[in-house]
Formats: sequence, structure tokens, C-alpha cells
Amino acid sequence: LSAHAWLAAQRLQIDYYGRQTDQTGSREISPQRLVYYRDNWYLEAYCHLREGLRSFSIDAVTAATLVEQTVKRVSDQELQRIFESSYGIFNGPGHKVARLRFTPFRARWVAQENWHPQQVGRLLADGSYELDVPYGEDWELLQDILKQGADVEVLEPPALRTKVANTLEQMRLRYDA
Repeated sequence: LSAHAWLAAQRLQIDYYGRQTDQTGSREISPQRLVYYRDNWYLEAYCHLREGLRSFSIDAVTAATLVEQTVKRVSDQELQRIFESSYGIFNGPGHKVARLRFTPFRARWVAQENWHPQQVGRLLADGSYELDVPYGEDWELLQDILKQGADVEVLEPPALRTKVANTLEQMRLRYDA
């Protein structure tokens, strides 16, 4: 239904399950484009309630009906600025940069990976690898950092470094119980 609305240039009224809040809410949206990211489909849309661009996981849309109004169209440049300038799928414009250092062992893989189109990476003399990644919200980046285990260290910014350390401490406490 959302693909039809997008093609027909019509708004949608959706019921959407928010996994982080464990609540379902209603939104009227103007679909902009469909995106396939990490084995899931997302609808990037203008949200009339929030008066801004948002990304909605298709599998979290529990109901959708067409609204007899024309969509609010957003330029490709604005979509790119909002959805493609920072890390992950659920972020606005990237306004922070994470600097990550990977061990020489992990560098063999990470140096070949594309974490973000605007990333900057450099191989260091000791074989480790530093990667600068723009991001807005840190939730998805935090998950990808934790997947690297002891083979990564967050160097910057201090707030992200602290968040990783706090998460690791919570994990340690869970295992010590």
C-alpha cells in the first residue's frame, strides 16, 4: 500500500508500532521513497505530525489507509541531506563524528568496509586502523561498535566513548549476577 501511495502521490494515514516506546501511534505521512537497508524495507516520508522527515520500518506499519490529499514533496537534495549524511537509517543530518580505532587484526576487515559514504579511514604504522564516521543519533552506531568486541576503541567524542563504557559495564553486571 505504501508503494502505491508513493507512486500515486497520495498521503497515507498509518498506525505505526514504535519498538523503542512499545506503543502504537498514528501519523499522516507523505511518502518520499522506499529504501532497502540491512534486510529491511523503510519508507522515508514527510511526517505531518512532526513537520519533518522520518523513516518508518515497513514491518512496523500495522495499518495504512490512503488520504485524499496530495503529498508534500521534498527535494532529492533535502532527502539526501537528512537521510544520507549520518550513520544508519533512523538519523537526521550528521552533526557529530565518531573516531574509532580498530586493532590490527580487525583492521583487515574494517579497512575494506563502507560504514558511511563520507567516512575517512587511515591505516596506522602499527597496523591498526582509524575510522571517522559522521552520525546524528548514536543508537545504531553503538550497536555496530559493540559487534566489534575488544577489537575497537572509541576515541571521540567523549560522550560516545562514555556510552560504550557504560553499556559494557551493564553487560558485565548482567554476567556477574
